[in-house]
Amino acid sequence: MQSPALSKEWHRRVWRLAGPIILSNITVPLMGAVDTAVMGQLPDAKYIGGVALAATVFAFLYWSFGFLRLGTTGIVAQAFGARDDVEVFASLIRPLLIAVSAGVMLVALQAPLARVSFWLLDGSPASTALAKQYYAVRIWGAPAALANYVLWGWLLGVQRAREAFVLQLALNSVNMALAILFVIGFGWGVSGVASATLISEWLSVAAGLSVTLVVVRRIETGTLLGWRRILDRDRLAALFHVNGNIFLRTLCLILAFSYFTARSARMGDLVLAANAVLMQFQQLMGYGLDGFAFTASALVGEAFGARDPVKFRNAIAVTTFWSGLVAVLCVMGYAAFGGAMIDLLTGQEPVREVAEHYLPWMVASPLVSFWAFQLDGIFIGATAGKEMRNAMAVSLVVCVGAVWMFVPLWNNHGLWLSLMIFMAARGATLGFYFPRLARRLPLAELPASRFVFR
Repeated sequence: MQSPALSKEWHRRVWRLAGPIILSNITVPLMGAVDTAVMGQLPDAKYIGGVALAATVFAFLYWSFGFLRLGTTGIVAQAFGARDDVEVFASLIRPLLIAVSAGVMLVALQAPLARVSFWLLDGSPASTALAKQYYAVRIWGAPAALANYVLWGWLLGVQRAREAFVLQLALNSVNMALAILFVIGFGWGVSGVASATLISEWLSVAAGLSVTLVVVRRIETGTLLGWRRILDRDRLAALFHVNGNIFLRTLCLILAFSYFTARSARMGDLVLAANAVLMQFQQLMGYGLDGFAFTASALVGEAFGARDPVKFRNAIAVTTFWSGLVAVLCVMGYAAFGGAMIDLLTGQEPVREVAEHYLPWMVASPLVSFWAFQLDGIFIGATAGKEMRNAMAVSLVVCVGAVWMFVPLWNNHGLWLSLMIFMAARGATLGFYFPRLARRLPLAELPASRFVFR
């Protein structure tokens, strides 16, 4: 008998989820690329460097709360697979309360956070001054940005990828349009890019809450029972346990990329700007691969909730096949069109020359990186936060050791080599833990579902 993992139905199911996710994910690096391109039209590399430094600060601040998206997807997907409609509803409200509280906290602490962040990054005075302008505007969008993480993760968990796509597309399309208007049209410079992001984040959360409210109203469950479940002690403890581990995992990831940017800044504004341009390649590839990783998290989470080992294996087989194929296509695309992409991102000839010199690292990156993305998605769906934490901590140590070893020998080539070693270590360490996941799937009888979108 033919394996279900090889059937057309499974491939169609994966693409029904992955297609909208990939389209929405691609708009994220495109948004960053537009910001870089807009700054690249200004007459000095310090503008690109300033936005790169500020973006690193927000990556650190916001990605620290990445568990609001990652943990929400895994927990909701498991409730969805278990056909527990009340928990599907409760798993939306709990992280939303955390997101709003955390966002308000970031706004209240913006001054000390800025001082510590820019001191650690140690950029040039010119780039740092511009980065501070960007930060002072965008920080006011923190509650909206974190709430968007929750809404995105919840919609993926209940396999409403189209609605998640609309939410992400609205955020990034408005951001790109406003960035061009404010910088090119109004001449606002770095503050214009930050203002565009701030406005789009608040508009997106308003649209996301409206979309999610429609879905929630169609869940046939008792509202009072749902609100009681939100405050259930055991489920709150489980939420903080999973999210705490994912938080530590994400913190290690942020430290690795922030360290990369900080070491780039020490090499001068020109190298910092060139590396910022090349990181758009890494992000573009990453968000493409994340389409299948997020699909894997939703399907693996459903399999765990349903206690279905066959569905677990099928989800992994099909999503990994497509993720690997996309990685190969990225390699071919970067090799053929990488120089042209750099030219689109910046009009500054010195930055172009430096970026093209290091372009081969981006050509190799997809094949090195795709296992890390794919296994991340699988472990998120299984809510295996402890294993994700341990794997990322080891990978961070490997990355820092590689930087200390290779940067003194080969400068920026050594820095890019260290990043590739970090990505390879992420895949290898998660692969070490992978055999344990399938043993967590005892078969179970499930109640009939009332969730209308099954």
